[in-house]
Amino acid sequence: MTEFGGPDALRVLDLPAPQAGKGEIRLRVHAATVNPADSLVRRGIAFVSDAQPPYVPGMEAAGLVDQIGAGTNTDLAVGDRAMAIAMISGTHGAYAEYLVVPAESAVHPPAGASDVEAATLPMNGLTARMALDLPHLSPGATIAVTGAAGAVGGYTVQLAKADGLRVIADAAPKDEDLVKALGADVVLPRGDIFPDLVRREVPGGVDALVDTAGVAHSAARAVRDGGHIATTAGAFGQAAERGITIHQASVSQYARDHANLDRLRRLTEEGRVTLRVARTQPAEQAGEAHRMMDAGGVRGRLVLTF
Repeated sequence: MTEFGGPDALRVLDLPAPQAGKGEIRLRVHAATVNPADSLVRRGIAFVSDAQPPYVPGMEAAGLVDQIGAGTNTDLAVGDRAMAIAMISGTHGAYAEYLVVPAESAVHPPAGASDVEAATLPMNGLTARMALDLPHLSPGATIAVTGAAGAVGGYTVQLAKADGLRVIADAAPKDEDLVKALGADVVLPRGDIFPDLVRREVPGGVDALVDTAGVAHSAARAVRDGGHIATTAGAFGQAAERGITIHQASVSQYARDHANLDRLRRLTEEGRVTLRVARTQPAEQAGEAHRMMDAGGVRGRLVLTF
């Protein structure tokens, strides 16, 4: 983009190919995922304050390693397939034929996964991982998850089950079967009634709420006194009450967490994490993909192909 705006602001630009320096690798991108954060970039709300146009969105991708910077320590080799998380800055974004990232931000994709499927895992998976790590919960704890049918919410449910947690998740009627299939122990209707229904299941309140739907304020009453709220969908908007600790899950803090990124790969190979692709679009149709995302109701992720 050369200016901010609606989906039509996205267009094809020819830019110099980035070069991998020390500690970096370059991907020849085959697939890049469309995420809500990309819409914030498009509108000039996030990730652009210190950069000049043009701007390239995109926070996760998969493709082939085609360049490794001198002196870089990595188990990847030129020609290997890889998936990576990218922290957007100016022209550094995943909606591009070439993407340079720190070596820690890229790993082999799950065995058997296509580039399109693998592209949906790094940023979304690490966001869910961080949201679960912040409350420091022990196996057997109970959590509530909002937005459980979405990409980050779905990963949160599956990773929580892998951690040995009991999961109470919300869903619209059309998504109940999906959320049950992801592993939620209890699925309840989403909306204002959700926290009251959670309290019927757990009268004292859950140990933690992971909010991926931007409803932490209204859902807070589902949490026990002294519990935790981890939100991936913006600031909570008020001071903590009843001794509840508020955590903001900002994936930038996990962008170089190679161990957790590789663990996501292993969990996918074990069948404990499911890669969900809603639809693919040629990269030249990024604007149409953004229109679909902005309209809501997408289950899984839209993926741009190069």
